Amino acid sequence: MEIHTLLLRITLGFFVLFLLTRMMGRKEISQMTFFNFVSAIAIGEIAASLVLDHQLSIRNGLIALAGWSIYTLLMSYIDIRSVNARKFLVGEPIILVKEGKIMEKALQKSRLDLDSLRAMLRQKDVFSMAEVEYAIFETDGKLSVMKKESGEPLTKGDMNVNNKKKEFPLPTGIVLDGNINTENLTKLHLSTDWLHQELLKAGVNSVSDVFYAEIQPDGTLFIDSKMN
Repeated sequence: MEIHTLLLRITLGFFVLFLLTRMMGRKEISQMTFFNFVSAIAIGEIAASLVLDHQLSIRNGLIALAGWSIYTLLMSYIDIRSVNARKFLVGEPIILVKEGKIMEKALQKSRLDLDSLRAMLRQKDVFSMAEVEYAIFETDGKLSVMKKESGEPLTKGDMNVNNKKKEFPLPTGIVLDGNINTENLTKLHLSTDWLHQELLKAGVNSVSDVFYAEIQPDGTLFIDSKMN
């Protein structure tokens, strides 16, 4: 490829890409849905091919860029104009925690596991599942969290326990989807016998009935039973 042809391709690719992204608006950055993400990657790939692939003519490269951008704009227009189309194209927010209860089927639908949910909660400065009243998985992949008692941190009084000294540094999961996390129990110097006794006190006869259990810093146990 001649140097002047390369420079022409770079100049055209740069300014056309700049113009198209301005036309498509800021949604590509500020509200990245999965479709927006794929669209942005595709436009970038087409622009790169226009610059570097000498087998792709400048005319065809510009047509491909413009065509993909037009389709993206059309989908955005449909998204804005039609609620039903928006549900199909973008999806709906999914409630992962409702009134303090983990929605197991919603987790599966979102293709998330408990570890992923807990990590997303920590990014919201929520370190205990017991603090969460609602958690909603938004269409852009972010998690919105409403804490119990209008966003106030959960207190020992909320859990109907007496004031106790802090026995553990952080809330720690010890049962995940019916399986005991023996590693965490060992780190906390707790035994499976202790866990079974605590579950029995809470009216839970078997660990297999527990979807998630978490030891609180004061030594109390938060239990989320499996849904029938």
